[in-house]
Parts: sequence; C-alpha cells; structure tokens
Amino acid sequence: MKKAPIHAPCYLEPEEVKAILAQPDRSTIEGQRDHALFCFLYNTGARIQEALDVCPRAIRFDSPTCVRLYGKGRKERLSPLWPETVSLLRSQLMRQPRADDEPIFVNRYGVPLGASGVRFKLAQYVEAAAKIMPSLASKHVTPHSFRHATAVHLVAAGVDVTVIRSWLGHVSLDTTNHYAQANLETKRLALERLESPSRSAKRPSWKQDQSVLAWLDTL
Repeated sequence: MKKAPIHAPCYLEPEEVKAILAQPDRSTIEGQRDHALFCFLYNTGARIQEALDVCPRAIRFDSPTCVRLYGKGRKERLSPLWPETVSLLRSQLMRQPRADDEPIFVNRYGVPLGASGVRFKLAQYVEAAAKIMPSLASKHVTPHSFRHATAVHLVAAGVDVTVIRSWLGHVSLDTTNHYAQANLETKRLALERLESPSRSAKRPSWKQDQSVLAWLDTL
C-alpha cells in the first residue's frame, strides 16, 4: 500500500488553551462542569473517554494528588494533578455528589456525559474563543486536541519523552517522539543556541590552504 505523509499533530498554544477554558459560564452548574472537565483533560492528557469514565475512587485528593486512568486495553496509569484541578474536582463533587464507582462528569439529570456531547459543547466554546483568539478559527479543535497540547507543552517544558510516554499511556515511544517534532517554539530556541555562520569572523580552514585554492582554480 502507498504510504501517505505523516503530518505533525495540530495542537493548541497555551494562550489558545486559556482562551477556551475562559469560555464556560462558571456562574452555572453546566459551565462549572465543562470548565472542570477541560481543565482535567489538559492537566492529564487523558483521552476523552478516559476522562468521562473517571470516578471519585480513582482520584487521590491527598498529597501527592493524582488520578488513576484506564486507557486502551484497560491499561492502568497514574497521572499527577495540579492543586487547581483537584480543587475543581472537589467543587464538582460538592455540586453533584457521586458514589465512589460513579462517573464524575454528568448532565443535569445525573446521566454520565457522552463524548459526542462534549465535542458539541467544545465546538461552541472554540467558536466563542476564536473571537478573541483568531488563530483558533483555522484549527479543528476536539477533546483530543487537549491531549496533543499537553504532550507538546510538556516537551517544551523540557520533560523527558519517556516520562511523557508514561504520562499519556503510549505503547510505543515513537508515538511520543512525534510530539517532540511538532513544537516549533522548542525548535526555535534550539536554533538560537547555535551560532549563525554569518556571525563567525574566522575564515574556514580550506580558504586558508593555498594548495586547495590553487586546485579549485583548475576545475
């Protein structure tokens, strides 16, 4: 079969993530829930269904705070949680108490959210955020975009790719390395560490070798 080119993943810049997270109306229960869910996605890099399956018993609220996620093939991994994320989850459970084995993110009737519903709500928030962050208008943003953003931003922060692999639950390190190639800002900083050839005042050694110059003149 003919191989198609592998494109770098489209990911969100930190400012774009902030713009989206600012859109839910946090004066409403629904807006608070959505804000908590998207913050959780960005913090953990979880796949959407992994996040929607999270129950209270999967979260460690005491330090060191973390969440137990179950990925593809029911493979288990631990993801650290920011204090801000833990606070949002606590508040969510206070507003809509759940049993230890019940999903945290539910609708107004207590029914667990579905991935399609989350995508629909996210599209609305992205459309609103694009008015203040025009770069979002050209991006196809889905819940999985937060996972891409988490990976690329961890790379930019200098986190080792093996740690990121464990964080995201990748089977192959090649998958994680794909994100290392995507961050343009990291590449720019690496380039700045190199000295531009135009800055070098020293002539190349071959230009100082008269025998080499004489040979080149004969070509």
